[in-house]
Amino acid sequence: MTTYRDHTSPFGRRHFLAGASAGALGLGLSGAPLGRAFAQAKRFDGQSLNLMIIQPHVVAGRYLVEAWETLTGGKVNVTAVPYDQLQAKATLDVQSGTNNFDVIDYWYTGVGALANDGIIVDVTDRIERDKAEIQPDDYLRSIYDPYTLADGKRWGLPYDGDSHLLFYNTEIFGRHGLKAPTTWDEYLERSTAITEAEKANGIYGAAVLGGKAPIIIGASYTNRLAGFGGRYLKEDGSSALDESAAVEAAKALKDAAPSALPTPLETRFEEGLPAFLSGKVAMIEFWSDLGVYAQDPKGSKIVDKWDTVRIPVGGSNKTSRLALNSGFAFAISSGSEKQEHAWEFIKFATSAKTGLGLLLTTGSGIDPDRTSTLNAPEYKAFAPKVQTALAGALENGLPWPNGPESPQLMQVLADELALILADQKAPEEAIAAAHEQWTAIIGS
Repeated sequence: MTTYRDHTSPFGRRHFLAGASAGALGLGLSGAPLGRAFAQAKRFDGQSLNLMIIQPHVVAGRYLVEAWETLTGGKVNVTAVPYDQLQAKATLDVQSGTNNFDVIDYWYTGVGALANDGIIVDVTDRIERDKAEIQPDDYLRSIYDPYTLADGKRWGLPYDGDSHLLFYNTEIFGRHGLKAPTTWDEYLERSTAITEAEKANGIYGAAVLGGKAPIIIGASYTNRLAGFGGRYLKEDGSSALDESAAVEAAKALKDAAPSALPTPLETRFEEGLPAFLSGKVAMIEFWSDLGVYAQDPKGSKIVDKWDTVRIPVGGSNKTSRLALNSGFAFAISSGSEKQEHAWEFIKFATSAKTGLGLLLTTGSGIDPDRTSTLNAPEYKAFAPKVQTALAGALENGLPWPNGPESPQLMQVLADELALILADQKAPEEAIAAAHEQWTAIIGS
């Protein structure tokens, strides 16, 4: 039997939301993905793999390993770890010589560091060999390169195309005669108006995820950076934090704090999401699968009382661009002695058919990464509001840096952004300091 070891705290992105659906998860075998590589029945009967995933992907992992065992006879032992420990644990496993894992679930911002440190395997030739099966051209271009490409080589295959949308409570908005914001100025106006009117009732205009971890406060900042038409790196790979959009995004983040759920610096997934799902905040920027949870009466008090739109724009920018906040891929661990076996599992887990099955599974935590799944009729029917908001925008998402120095860059930025929210630095000062540090790190 497949086994799970969960090395996590009780909370994390989607964890508390996925609980009920995780227990009730059933794999419809008639819809299980079958591919040319898996046509041979029980081809891995009696063989096993060790997979490391982030804790929020436990439901997805359960789906994958049950389907894999049914189709191939192979068993997968899953170790779930907190998202902020994933890279460190993968690195330690290889560098210590333990070599316990065969497949690693990695956050795409770390692909360059993992490749540079020799932790994951170059799969460029494997992708070329198996491209008819993999269909790499089906991946959204905004996702495929940032998730897999480092130093001119491919190191994995995407399976979770994370991006943020702006979700809002239509009941609260309706009480105040408000429409969804399309600009960051409108966002601030609506948040302020709602908080001023309903704060006494414990209702706030927005939940701003400002916890210090890069994946949290960095996501809130990246939404605004995308909205103001900014970028992280210039064409030559140097820091773009000296551009006006970087400062404007930081100002917009600071401006959002006074009317937000107290207090943004302490608002993480586990504080922001329950507030939104219980009707205590009117807006939240979050991953697109929130639309599935919001309609689930087991954990939501706002069923049919919410909607979603693309991230607002700001300044002179008039084109909405989604931020590729988070996002995960599978790679072969360089310490694995079963690399071809691991590759077969990765191809299965990242295929279009498997991806669609995961998208249609409540609690999986998986978002579209392929053109075919984003536009699939089944997905449109399952999550119509979310699909409408994603289509046409996800294809041009703003990626985070993914080079060898990227984890350090994003931690530096997160530290400076936290100082802004703590009123210890002005936005201009903090972004200038981040740019100076980025320039030194990139040039070292």
